Amino acid sequence: MKFKHSRKPLAAAVGLSLIGQCVFSPLVMAGEHANEHDGQRTATPIEHLIVVVGENHTFDNLFAGYQPRRGQHIDNLLSKGIINADGTPGPNFAAAAQQQASDIDVYRIDPQHTGAYATLPQPNTTYATGLPQNVPDERFPADLPNGPFPITRYVSADAHTGDPMHRFFQMWQQYDLGRNDLFPWVATTASIGPSNDGFSPTPTQPNQGGESMGFYNMSAGDVSGLKALADDYAISDNYHQAIMGGTGANFIALVTADVAYHNDNGRRDVPPSNQIENPDPQPGLNNWYSEDGYRGGSYVNCADSTQPGVAAIDDYLHSLAYRPFRDGNCAANTYYLVNNYSLGYHYDGTPAALGADQYTLPPQTVPTIADALAAKGVSWKYYSGGRLPNAAPTDEYCGICDPLTGFSSIMTTSLKDNLQGVEQFYGDVSSGELPAVAFVRPYESMAGHPANATLSQFEQFVTDLIARVQSNRKLWARTAVLITTDEGGGYYDSGYIQPIDFFGDGTRIPLIAVSPFAKKGQVDHTYYDHASVIKFIERNWGLGTLSARSRDNLPNPIAEDDDPYRPVNAPAVGDLMNLFDFSRGQEHRDAPKRGYRPARFDR
Repeated sequence: MKFKHSRKPLAAAVGLSLIGQCVFSPLVMAGEHANEHDGQRTATPIEHLIVVVGENHTFDNLFAGYQPRRGQHIDNLLSKGIINADGTPGPNFAAAAQQQASDIDVYRIDPQHTGAYATLPQPNTTYATGLPQNVPDERFPADLPNGPFPITRYVSADAHTGDPMHRFFQMWQQYDLGRNDLFPWVATTASIGPSNDGFSPTPTQPNQGGESMGFYNMSAGDVSGLKALADDYAISDNYHQAIMGGTGANFIALVTADVAYHNDNGRRDVPPSNQIENPDPQPGLNNWYSEDGYRGGSYVNCADSTQPGVAAIDDYLHSLAYRPFRDGNCAANTYYLVNNYSLGYHYDGTPAALGADQYTLPPQTVPTIADALAAKGVSWKYYSGGRLPNAAPTDEYCGICDPLTGFSSIMTTSLKDNLQGVEQFYGDVSSGELPAVAFVRPYESMAGHPANATLSQFEQFVTDLIARVQSNRKLWARTAVLITTDEGGGYYDSGYIQPIDFFGDGTRIPLIAVSPFAKKGQVDHTYYDHASVIKFIERNWGLGTLSARSRDNLPNPIAEDDDPYRPVNAPAVGDLMNLFDFSRGQEHRDAPKRGYRPARFDR
C-alpha cells in the first residue's frame, strides 16, 4: 500500500575470480561512441536508456519457478528445491518455513522465535480486491502449508490480491539477520500506523495475513510475458531494492542513490514529534509499534543510537565481517525519511503545504542524476502515467512515484518541464525524439502494485512499450530497456541481501535488460541495487558521482567462483555492464528488426 498523492585491500584477496567485474571487448571500450541525439559521447553503443519501474514484487514472487536456458544457473525457489516445478512443496520446503516471535517493550530486528507456524495465517482482503475489506480472503484456504504457495492456484493473474506489509523497520524484522523467516509474523503483529491515528486498524487486527508467501509460477505458465523477455534477453538474480521498506524512499534512491531528510530551506532540522519513527512496541503489545504510519512517524535520526530502533540496526551492521558504507551513512542531527510521505512540490511546481499534520517531505537539495545529466548537456525525461500537459494529473498518477517533484533544483527551474506523461513518451519514441535517459513509471492501474493493479496489466504495459521501441528500428539498434520494480512489496524472497548501511539493502527484486546488446538468455549474478542504474548512467555518459555519500561511490563487486552472489569486497554494487555484450557484430544489432512479439497472457 502507498499514499498515492501525494577491509581488506583488493590486492590482498587471494584466489578470487573476476565475477562481478566488467570485461569488455578492447575494440569497443577503447573508444567512445558518438550520440547523434545529444552530440555527447557514450562509453558503449547504448545511446538511449529506458528505465521502466513497476511496483511491489520480489524476485522470487515473479521468478520462483523460472527455468533458465541450458548452461545458466539461477537462485530461486525451484533451484533450491523449496518448490517443485508445478508449484507444490519441494524436498527443501522447510527451508522457507516462517516463524512466530516475541518482541515486547524494545524493538529488535531479531526477535525471539516462539515456534514455526503450523499453517500460514490466511491471506486477507484489502482496499481494492473488490471483496469485503480487511477480512480473511476466502479465495485462499485457511490451512496453507507453512511456506511459499502459488497464487494462481487460487486466483488468476488478473485478480486483485492482498497487499503485504512493506515498511522500513518491519522489513528489517522480516529479514531477521538473513534468515528471511518472519514475513507473516511481522504482517500480523505490526500495522501501517499507531492505533490512535484514526487511519490504521486496532492493535488486535493488523489486517494482514499470509499474502507475503505467495508467488507466480513461470514453470506453470504464469507471467509468460516477462518469462519471454527473460528467455530472449538478460536478467539479474541479484538485484535489490536500495532501502528497506516501501515505495517513497526507494523511488528517491533510484534518482539519488541516497536518502531524503527533513530540512528547513536546506538546513537540517528536527521534524514534528509525531513524524519521528518509534518502532518500540506499545506497552504490553507484541511488536505493535508506538509511532509508525502514513499519518505517523517516518523520520529517523540514525546517527543517534539512543533513538528508538537505531541501536538494533547499528549493532547488527557493526557485527558484520566488513565495515558498513560510511559507517552506516548517517549524518549527525539528520532525520532521514525511511517510508512514504508526499513530496515537497505539486506536479506544476507549486510548493506543497508543510506542517505537523501534512506528512509532506520538505523540498530537497540532495543531488540527483537528473541534475548531473543536465549539467553535462545529456537529455533526460521522467515520464509518469496519469501526468497531463498543463492540467492536473488523473487518478492514474502516483505522486510519490514521481520522485523528482521533491527536489528544488528540478521544480523551481525549467527542468520541471522534463517531467511528462507516458503519452509523451510514446510520441517521443515514434518521432525519434526520445532523450538519452528516460525513466518510465506506468499508469497506476498498470504498475503491478498488489491490491489496486494486477501483474498481467504490468506485463501488458511492458511488452507494449518494448514493441513500440522496436518498431523504430534506428532507435532500437542503440537502446537498452531496464525493467524493474521499486521494491518487493513485502513478498517473501529467499535470496542473499548485502547490508550496506543503515538503510538497506532490501530484498531482491526483478531486473530484465532488453536490448540488442543484452546477453541472450543470461542470468547475471553480480550484486546490484538501485544505485547500479545510476552507476551505469554515469559510466556510459561520463559523469562523476553525485555526492560524497551517495552509493554510486561503491566499487563494483568481486566474488568467489563458488559464491558469485556475495561480494568479497563488500559493500559493493555493480554498474549493470555485465548484462551486456558490446563485442557482437552487426548481425546482432540487425536481428531485432524482426520485432519482438509480445507473449499471450494467461487470463
